[in-house]
Amino acid sequence: MAYYMTYGEFQSHMKAYYYRTGNRLQFPEMTEYLYNKGMLYDSISAPDLTGDYDNMTDADFDKVVDSLPVTLTMYDGSPLAPTVEEADLIPNARDVFVIRHPRYTRPNLHRHTYFEINFVANGQGKFIFEQEEHLMKEGELCIIAPNSKHDFLIEDDSTVFTICIRKSTFDTTFFSLMTRKDLLSYFFRTILQGDNHANYLMFFTNNNSVIKKYIRNMMIESSKKDMYSNACCISYVNLMFSALLRSYSQTIQFYNYEMGADFSLVLQYIQHNYQTLTLSSLADLFHYSEPHLCTLIKQNTGLTFTELIKRLRLSDAIDYLVNTSMKVGEIAERIGYNSADHFSRVFRSAYKMSPQEYRKQHKDKEPAFVPFATK
Repeated sequence: MAYYMTYGEFQSHMKAYYYRTGNRLQFPEMTEYLYNKGMLYDSISAPDLTGDYDNMTDADFDKVVDSLPVTLTMYDGSPLAPTVEEADLIPNARDVFVIRHPRYTRPNLHRHTYFEINFVANGQGKFIFEQEEHLMKEGELCIIAPNSKHDFLIEDDSTVFTICIRKSTFDTTFFSLMTRKDLLSYFFRTILQGDNHANYLMFFTNNNSVIKKYIRNMMIESSKKDMYSNACCISYVNLMFSALLRSYSQTIQFYNYEMGADFSLVLQYIQHNYQTLTLSSLADLFHYSEPHLCTLIKQNTGLTFTELIKRLRLSDAIDYLVNTSMKVGEIAERIGYNSADHFSRVFRSAYKMSPQEYRKQHKDKEPAFVPFATK
């Protein structure tokens, strides 16, 4: 049986319990505590969610979240499972679900079977990953791969939003993301292809207002019950990822617990210097042997060094072909090929057509709309 309480009431009880006893409870434990006290509701009315949330202050939006209902299920008092399943948190028929992370929770390292994204909207929070700690500050966003042992602790009234995305529906729901040629997409594809290593990606957004707006709207849509809310959340996730890559791809930090955090610098360097990069120069710069560097790149992207460089070049080439009027020779030079002929041969091998043919097929593909036109 489900019970209900608002975010604000539940958080108020969490905080009061901590200040009264000096102890912290996990979310299910607080649910049991409130149930035993007879403080949960059998039903609760939904607030009006038709406001303009984009331009609110953090404090005002926090008040809106305080008014949202939380669905609570009874905890049987047994030890908390080390792995949180998708069904434990994400409602049925939803691919994306957003919550405001509870404050004053008891530390409990755990794993998820879904992707978790934490965004610090205000204040700070302690991100614990495997055996290390990182104090995430306002504007930082972290994407945690499934099966990574972690925890997130908020010691004060800071605000952190947690976005949960099903791994089980990722391929179909985020198909466009899975086909892109960037490090974020490589990260997701590597995980979904069966890599169970502990991994995360970190972005430093400097508290970008656009990112915050997308996440606010995801939070509101997660509290709506209509047939459109899940689709809206998916759209906001795609917009958020696009905004992150457009403005903050250079801030990406990649972490694979098995090899150490500094490999993120290698991936960033490849992404921003692929035009003239060689394997030997990259190995010299980061003090790896070439064979070991090849292994690390393959483990983290699913591609060889040569394949990765080729994909990055062709990804930018397509962007130039479709969105600019640059000549093929100019594009070839821009992406690191020594001649237009070489570029054209590589392009034709990948796409079974010349760059000119690709441009013709994809640029201005949609016919102009002429009002009241007749056949």
